[in-house]
This record gives sequence, C-alpha cells and structure tokens, in this order.
Amino acid sequence: MSVWEALAILLAGIGAGGINAVVGSGTLFTFPVLLALGYPPVTASISNSVGLSPGAITGAIGYRRELKGQGRRAARLAVMSCAGAITGGVLLLNLPSEVFELVVPVLITLACVLIIVQPRISAWVRSRRGAEHRGRGPLLPLGVYGAGVYGGYFAAAQGIVLISVLGTALDEDVQRINAIKNVLTSVVNATAAVFYTVFAQPEWPVVGLIAAGSVLGGYVGARLGRRLKPFVLRGLIVTVGLMAVVHLVIEQF
Repeated sequence: MSVWEALAILLAGIGAGGINAVVGSGTLFTFPVLLALGYPPVTASISNSVGLSPGAITGAIGYRRELKGQGRRAARLAVMSCAGAITGGVLLLNLPSEVFELVVPVLITLACVLIIVQPRISAWVRSRRGAEHRGRGPLLPLGVYGAGVYGGYFAAAQGIVLISVLGTALDEDVQRINAIKNVLTSVVNATAAVFYTVFAQPEWPVVGLIAAGSVLGGYVGARLGRRLKPFVLRGLIVTVGLMAVVHLVIEQF
C-alpha cells in the first residue's frame, strides 16, 4: 500500500464516520475507494464493516444527551440488531453478491419514501391508537432485525433504513430517533466486526486506517448533526439515500 493509497482510505474513513453519525450510508465513501484500489468486493465489504465499527460507537456517544430515557428501549432493540447482523454476515459469506445488488436500491428508495411521509404516518397512527402504545408491537423489533440483516450484509444506508423504521414506529423527534439509530448501527457494526474477524479475513491495514478516520469523523459528525433542525436533517437523510440509490444502480451497469 502506497502513502497516497493509505491517505485516500483514511480520508474516506473520516467522511464515512461523519456521515454515519449524522445520517448513515458512510459505506458509500469507503467501499468505492477500496474497489478503486483493487480490493475484491467481499474483502472490501468485510474490511469496511470492521473498520467503521469504532466510528459508529463514537457517533453514539456524541448523541448521549438525546439518549436520555431511551435506555431500556435501546437495550431491547439492540438484541434484534445483533441477531440481524449475524444473519447478514452469514448471508454475505454464502450468497452471491448479485442478489443483494438487485434488491438494495429498492430498499433504500422505500426507506427514503418512508422518511418523507413519516410525519403523516405518525399522525395517522396516533389518531388510530394512543401514542403510549407506539413501538410496543412486533413490527418495530422485526423492522430493526431486518435493518440489522441489511447492515450486517453490506451496511450502506443502514442508518437510513433504521431511521425510517424507528421514525414510523416511535413518537419521538428526529434527533432522539437519530440518537437511538446511532446506538443500533454501532451494535450492528460491532457484531459484524466480531463475526468477520472470526469467520473471514479482513485486510487489517485497511481496517486500521478506516477505524482511525471513522473515529474522528464520527465525533465531528455527531457534534454537527445534533445542531441541525429536524426538517434539515430529514432532507439530508433523503438526499443521501437517493445518492446511494444512484450510486448502486450505476455500479450495476
């Protein structure tokens, strides 16, 4: 690895850590860089997942103020995130990449649509049943599990998928939702990191550079994201999601 290649990976890690703390989809910073440098797709995905896990934890710590009162909820949903990440890791090591490449743009597009209409969905749900019952049914844990599978397999835009799921099911403002999203993505990334360390072969120099960059980016991103107004954050989420769709579609041609 040359100095310039190492610098490119480090800078991609900083960008990924920052965007993961604010929105999600930081993998779209690092994954294309690793492919451009000649790393095989599966190796790049594995090394990327392991490297981004420290930055995800940093982002979650940066949102600790917005996590007040959500400890039990986070712990309960973290179990589903962990199970989903393991499932996603198994899929990555056993299924052809073409399957997920066909499905992922559709999932991200649906997630963006959910984010746009989430306030109206929330209002409709509140009118149908009391807000005190929201988030207590089986759909939220199943949705978090599905997002964990998604994140364990590829990780790109898992934050967007999680925000759409959490925002539809929980009666919370977008900043508190973003806070618990950071906790759950850190659980997914950490679980995937352990799984791939045991059952796969990450490129450790790449992991180290991405980890160093993502820690710095996660800290800065969390400080910035907490200051954004809800409608600005929602718009940023949708924008990044649509960029992810375009990127993944282009990669197929």
